[in-house]
This record gives sequence, C-alpha cells and structure tokens, in this order.
Amino acid sequence: MQSSGNYQFYGTEAYASEVERFVRHIISSNRSAEALGKKKTPVCIWGFHGIGKTEMVERFAKEEGFAFSYVAPAQFEEMGDLLGMPAVKGDTTVFIPPDWVPREDGPGILLLDDVNRADDRILRGIMQLLQNYELSSWSLPKDWHIILTANPDGGDYSVTPMDDAMLTRMLHITMRFDVKEWARWAEGADVDPRGINFVLTYPEILGAGTRTTPRSLVQFFQAIAGIEDLEKEQGLIRLLADASLDKETATAFIAFVRDKLGELPSPESILSARDYEKEIREPLWGMVNGTTLRIDLLSTLCTRLINYMLVRDLKPDEHQKLNVKSFMLMDFLPNDLRLGMARDLMRGNAELKSIMTDPELSLLLLENM
Repeated sequence: MQSSGNYQFYGTEAYASEVERFVRHIISSNRSAEALGKKKTPVCIWGFHGIGKTEMVERFAKEEGFAFSYVAPAQFEEMGDLLGMPAVKGDTTVFIPPDWVPREDGPGILLLDDVNRADDRILRGIMQLLQNYELSSWSLPKDWHIILTANPDGGDYSVTPMDDAMLTRMLHITMRFDVKEWARWAEGADVDPRGINFVLTYPEILGAGTRTTPRSLVQFFQAIAGIEDLEKEQGLIRLLADASLDKETATAFIAFVRDKLGELPSPESILSARDYEKEIREPLWGMVNGTTLRIDLLSTLCTRLINYMLVRDLKPDEHQKLNVKSFMLMDFLPNDLRLGMARDLMRGNAELKSIMTDPELSLLLLENM
C-alpha cells in the first residue's frame, strides 16, 4: 500500500504503457496456470478518476483481439444483479446468469469498473468470483481474465474500503498520468490538435483541480473541434470550458487562445512545407522569440512532431526527411530538445532512423553532447 496525501494506493505507480505491459504479462501467466489446472489471479488497476484506466483496458482488449465484457458493480442494487435470477426447471430452482456474463470461450477480459464504488454487500459477493472465477450460479468460460479498476481509498472519493481478505485475491498496480504518453495517444485518437498543444504547453493544468482530468479535457476538446476560429468565439469557448473544467483551466485556455498559441504549426505542415524557411521557421521564430525564448512551445512542437510520426509509423519521403532535418537544425532549438528528438527517432522504423544518418545533423548532435 502507498499513501499520497490522504489517498491510499496499492501496487507500484506506473505509467499507462507500463500498466499495459504488466497486464499482458499477468494474462500470459494466467493462461499458463489455467492450462495446468491452477487458479488464475485478477488484476486491479488503481488510480485517480479520469486518467484513462478504463480506456486503457478497452484499447488493450481490442488491440489483442480479446472479447470484452464491461460491468460497473456500483450499479448493482441486489445480489440478483450479480448471481442472476432464479427460475424453476422441472423440480429444481436454477439461476439464469445476467446478460453481461460471457457465454463463449475466450480469449476475453471481464472488466469490473470502479469496483470499490459498489456497496459492501456486493463487494463481499464477488469475492468468490475473484478467487475461483465462478459464483454459485455461473462460471467464467475458459481463457477469460478479470481486470478491476478502483479509485484510491481515503480523500474525497466515495468508495467502500476493501479488507485484506479481498485485497489478497488480486494483484495490484497504480496507474499515473504522463502527459507525453497522453499526447501520443491523443495524436492517434484524432483529438483536436489545438487541445494537444494546450496540454503539452501547460502540463501543470492536470493538477489544477478535481474537475480537470484527461477525460474532461478530451470532452472539452471534442466540444470545440467544430469551431474553426477560437478567438472569434471566446464567449462560447468560455461557456464550454466552464461546463467541463476547473475555473483555472478555463481561464488558462482562454489566455492560450488570445495569445494565438493554438496556431502553432502542425506536424503535417512541418512535414509538407515546400519552403521551410518562409512557411515554418520565420513564423515560428516570431511566436517563440519573446522577452525570453518560449522553450515550452518548442517542446510542444517537438513532442507533437515525434508522436505524429511514431503513432502513424510514418515512412517519410526524401522531402519530409529534409523538413525534419531542417526543424532539428534550427539554431534557436535547444539542444536538449534536439537530443530528445534524436532518441525518439531511433525508436521508429528504418526510414525514421535514417534521418539520424545525415552528416550535418549527426555532427551538430555530437558537438553538443
């Protein structure tokens, strides 16, 4: 168990990619155990609300080709919601399982979402399910795996504490938010690019208050996606921001719009520019050259450009490679950002890695290491 302020978590704190790796390993281990006739062990993912725990499990199931069944135990009002309803079959009373119970063999994931928001009686009722992957009225089919999500104990969350008898039936890990991982996901999920720029430019907004979460930000960005000119619609933008975010975040976004920071060049424009100097470098210099160099904006651009290429597994043509090189060679780009881009490019495909073979770029990196 870990404590953070008044909150209590269980398991190691890890970013989403590490949690996904942990889940993949446990499922593999459980499959081996099941093949030997041994018991499987559920996984419980802890974390604050709105950071993407549920979405991560859903995405994992889809990418792995697993069937997926979702249930929120907090919605259960009586044991019949868990066990099913009784029916008479001949001279015997049997239970008909609820419709959310999987019927076919897996691979599959049964997600018990926000499990500790359920009533204590329901929590006690699922203990047998966690222990044996079955209840008195039904069993999970072969190759189905149980994953739970939970908010931390303590603090302001309205949760039901789990006792040791329940906690020891699961393996635990705590998911924490990482802005760069979120930006990589957002790039692939077609989140409004102005929203991605905002979060990368002001990552501290995620600690602004309880209403500003990755989930509420995505809801807000979806609401503004159809508004082409944010500056002209500041009144509407403020209404939409106040509807979903903390006041501090709403104010920060309006300032972001007024400063025209949403107009940073997109990865697409950087890659496709026919005259890099006039289309990208000169206007970008005008945006970042203030009283002090706006390194935060340059960092945002570096992250977005890298994420765009990696998420799409881009195989750049020679013109696109030249533009990436021109971006990395800009004299006002801090070398730590340049080195970070170089490291990230080496994680990509062969065409992306080949950018780093450019003699001029390689020499600059070596001179500044």
